[in-house]
Amino acid sequence: MGKIVRTTGESALADHATRGSRLLTYLVDAATRHAGDAARTLTRPSTLRGLTVEAAWLAARALLYPWGAREAALEPGEHLRHYRTDDLPPWRRGQFVTALAAGAEPARPVVLVHGIVDNRSAFTVLAPALRRRGFAVVHAVNYGVLTAVNGDVRQAARALGEQVDQVRLATGSDRVDVVGHSLGGLIARYYVQRLDGDRHVDTLVTLGAPHAGTLTAHLLPTRLARQLRPGSPLLAELAEPAPGCRTRFVAVWSDLDQVVLPRESARLTHPDLTVEVHRVCDVGHLSLPMAARAVAVVVTALTRSAESPRDGQPAGTCMDL
Repeated sequence: MGKIVRTTGESALADHATRGSRLLTYLVDAATRHAGDAARTLTRPSTLRGLTVEAAWLAARALLYPWGAREAALEPGEHLRHYRTDDLPPWRRGQFVTALAAGAEPARPVVLVHGIVDNRSAFTVLAPALRRRGFAVVHAVNYGVLTAVNGDVRQAARALGEQVDQVRLATGSDRVDVVGHSLGGLIARYYVQRLDGDRHVDTLVTLGAPHAGTLTAHLLPTRLARQLRPGSPLLAELAEPAPGCRTRFVAVWSDLDQVVLPRESARLTHPDLTVEVHRVCDVGHLSLPMAARAVAVVVTALTRSAESPRDGQPAGTCMDL
């Protein structure tokens, strides 16, 4: 019999078909593994309520999106305008004045980073909640709306670093806290771990961030989607050693997340990082920056960080709360 010789085009087509077959098998196996859990979850009344709330928030976000598309102004004196005691009860006013007399520093500025194809309107609930707890400067940043198409986590992380520097310069604060939802959490983590952002970020809270990737990223052929797939080079880079990282991490994940799959991928585990992991139940992916339970976790974590210095706290700890 004659020897069959494949042309370069035929060989590339065969390789592509093989990769496609492996991907399909991988997705089917993953879907099968999680189908039973998903079916059990959807039978709970609390889950149905969570999905209803998710749909309501989706409608609200659609209305707020045009407003959030505008960049938020950061004025040098913004942090001073919030230090008023007019609307405080007498006992709180006394505490405030006593703290100032004792030379206490105000709470660190908080930088909010939204998720993919979103904008700062995602933090319509969280930002006021933080201000009510004494965080005078809460600045939500926007990154490009086309990030889903031509975006890159590394480039977005460098841009975030510039935003953090602007906030620090405007407020005179050496360090800030950061809250990142979904892709925003991964961007902020890259800035902290790989771009020396731990020098400037005290606490990073991530809400539904795909720390271990997400299977839904296989649905898009873009560069950004490839970075978010489990086992991608970018995620492998984040898994590399990070000795001496000075940032405290708080990872919030939900058992009803319909975007980050498997849902446990939003947990963060790394031997060199100080991490708290919080699970919230029956909260959809879009609802994470708005749901009362998730907002309470964020506000409490940042308030505790502001009130309790962490000098000497060992890295590599993980608490699932």
